[in-house]
Amino acid sequence: MELSSSTIVEDVNDMRKRGVASLGFFYCDSEDDDKKNVRGLVSSLLVQLCDHSDSYSTILSDFYSENGDGSRQPSDSELIGCLSDILKQPGQAPVYIIIDGLDACPDTFGLPPPREKMLMFLDGLVDLHLQNIRICVTSRPEADIRTALNPLRFRTVSLQEESGQQQDIVNYVKSVVNTDAKMRKWRTEDKELVINVLTTKADGM
Repeated sequence: MELSSSTIVEDVNDMRKRGVASLGFFYCDSEDDDKKNVRGLVSSLLVQLCDHSDSYSTILSDFYSENGDGSRQPSDSELIGCLSDILKQPGQAPVYIIIDGLDACPDTFGLPPPREKMLMFLDGLVDLHLQNIRICVTSRPEADIRTALNPLRFRTVSLQEESGQQQDIVNYVKSVVNTDAKMRKWRTEDKELVINVLTTKADGM
């Protein structure tokens, strides 16, 4: 469930444009409060998916009316229930849900923390056992994320272990060190030290 998000998004977006799939993409951003919690994720997925299907739009419209045409804020569980109703609609194109950078969700505050809520949401989504849903999650291999996702996964690709990924990082760091106006004046041994430290600490990212 950990893959290169950019390539996957491009491929699925091409399928969406051809009308053979629906795509919901969410990038977790630790600097944006709306992009690091379940509420932001589910709200984004609802808007994106309803843009692809009249049937989905009808469900969301009814949900909006039930909540006073926006005068009442639904709970997270109610939003998730609306999304579940949409995903259960028969006769729809496959739905691809891509969550990028899950590790950006905080795990240090709240009961439960935002990241744990995201993991619980994913567990519930998988438990729906819907045949037309495809889920892709990208993340650093944090212990809590691995523990939660490993039982759910179908396939995992670890970029940290890919030689091509490591070489790309080395090439990028070397390029910056050798082209930066200030760094070019450094001693050769200092440049090599910076390159070695940064590429070793990069952890594949």
